[in-house]
Amino acid sequence: MQSHDLLDLLTTRRLLAIVRGDDPAAALRSIGVLAEEGVTLMEVSLSGADALSVIREAASSLGEGVHLGAGTVLTARDAVAAGDAGATFVVTPGLGEGVDEALRLGLPVLAGAMTPTEVIAATARGAAAVKLFPASVGGASYLRALRDPFPAVPFVPVGGVGLDSVHAYLEAGAVAVGLGSPLLGDAPRGGDLDGLRRRVRKALDLVGAP
Repeated sequence: MQSHDLLDLLTTRRLLAIVRGDDPAAALRSIGVLAEEGVTLMEVSLSGADALSVIREAASSLGEGVHLGAGTVLTARDAVAAGDAGATFVVTPGLGEGVDEALRLGLPVLAGAMTPTEVIAATARGAAAVKLFPASVGGASYLRALRDPFPAVPFVPVGGVGLDSVHAYLEAGAVAVGLGSPLLGDAPRGGDLDGLRRRVRKALDLVGAP
């Protein structure tokens, strides 16, 4: 996958599902439900239990239309391990060395940034899009303010984004939203998969994904 491919997916699908849990088997089941319900862009956070094994197994079993990334990529070692496990893109919470190593490896990056200075740095380093994180600090109004000086930067708010705020962020100019626990709930910890299905259907309806 190239950077423009990731940006195209974010722009068209508009939903990035973020899987993080302490039960690898449950995380895999959650990924299966996401795929069954039509989510095609997912991130498995490296802060979850045995995340690289989850990525490896999911990457080998999911269809070609589902794109799996590694999240919470902090270091160069994280980026290498993510690529080796089968991740096709990486997501970072900030502008650490994982950004540069992922790009060196040919993995597109959704790079975390919060301030205008960080947005400039993320785009200069070649990020496919900017992950506004943690988005809940400033909310949709902060995103709207950032887009005044950066109208061409593709922003993906993540962190504290709930189903009830998806519309506000998209109206403020986000190309997509990243949903973690408000979407996944307790499913990656062995919880309710039926509840996950209901939330996924609502989320896809909210973002208007094709």
